[in-house]
Amino acid sequence: MTQVDLSHAHRLSVAPMLEWTNRDFRYFIRLMTRESLLYTEMVTTGALLHGDRARFLAHDEMEGPLSLQLGGSNPAELAECAVMAEDWGYDEVNINVGCPSDRVQSGMFGACLMAEPQLVADSVAAMQSKVKIPVTVKTRLGIDDQDSYEFLTQFIHAVSVAGCETFILHARKAWLSGLSPKENRDIPPLNYQRVYDIKKDYPHLQISVNGGIQSLEEVQSHLQHVDGTMLGRVIYHDPYTMAAADSSVFGKTNQGLSRHEVVEAMLPYIAQRMDLGRSLNSITRHLLGLFQGQPGAKKWRRYLSENANLKGARIEIIEQALALVPESGTTVEQVEREAS
Repeated sequence: MTQVDLSHAHRLSVAPMLEWTNRDFRYFIRLMTRESLLYTEMVTTGALLHGDRARFLAHDEMEGPLSLQLGGSNPAELAECAVMAEDWGYDEVNINVGCPSDRVQSGMFGACLMAEPQLVADSVAAMQSKVKIPVTVKTRLGIDDQDSYEFLTQFIHAVSVAGCETFILHARKAWLSGLSPKENRDIPPLNYQRVYDIKKDYPHLQISVNGGIQSLEEVQSHLQHVDGTMLGRVIYHDPYTMAAADSSVFGKTNQGLSRHEVVEAMLPYIAQRMDLGRSLNSITRHLLGLFQGQPGAKKWRRYLSENANLKGARIEIIEQALALVPESGTTVEQVEREAS
């Protein structure tokens, strides 16, 4: 396996999002950006060690550069799963030290691991002893009342000494009790300056910032201070944001696909996945926001939402929905006349 230099791809990545960043979503996003780093959903070590590995690890080669995010706290188990990641062709393996959910805490991983920097350090060391691909850490700024800059630097120092060179910092602390995971994404205040300060104090580390970033213009602003950025929810609300990423963030001059071309490029993939037993609506749910802010977007969403889940729904549903959306230079009225 050829090792990929991910410092370039980390300039812009798409965050791991539970029940969202599966292989169908990643294939879809990859049609719009070749350069950005994509992440899987968080996969627990237990799921890989005792469950259906292919279900969690299988992916299309086109999805790379691609990182597998792991949830776990046992160094030996994390190391075993890192080997799986490398064997299955992933370019990076990432440890989740940011998720604040009760389920994650009960398994002793996620954000609660911020209070156990040596355990995270031991995990990084164990993983790196088994694989050549990078081992990275995604974390918060702090937890509960442990949210001082000193607390954060102690964590960064311990884990970096163990060999981790790349940290993705969600620029909020996490409340492990009293707030739901959803509330933890919004209520704790953002503190981008703290992430910038980490980069100043640890210039030899690659530091990416995550949390609340809404546009590629904001990405450019953050890149004046840190090495990388990570977008999350904005991408599933408006996935076509990524179509301008290669030019605006990575300086590439290649012409990207139009929204209609993205859908047309997805059709053979969707047909192949459906032949393997995947339902149509399990894939089209990722496409609902493609025409966000465009004429015909509401009709696109409605048609797919009302028809893709019907018994026997086939790929023609997507073609029929696409016919309701005007291409560039075409008015809604022209589309409606042609469809009538």
